[in-house]
Amino acid sequence: MQQDRKDGEQDRKDGVEGEGSYTGSKDYNERTEKFVKSGKVEKAAHDAEPKSEEEKHAMQKAERIGKQRAKGEDPALRKK
Repeated sequence: MQQDRKDGEQDRKDGVEGEGSYTGSKDYNERTEKFVKSGKVEKAAHDAEPKSEEEKHAMQKAERIGKQRAKGEDPALRKK
């Protein structure tokens, strides 16, 4: 094992990182933080709202269908 490698880096040359992707997670987290700091969240949330009652009902139906397969909501979402 190399002593000079950074946390999360793998010794493998094939690019496989195992279960989960450290580089993918890091990239996602960095881009998400940049977006939040950009001040564009409110506009994006507004733009994502349904444009009609029909679209609203379709979105609610899709959410119900998705939740049918869920094992339950993550309790961490309720922590403040």
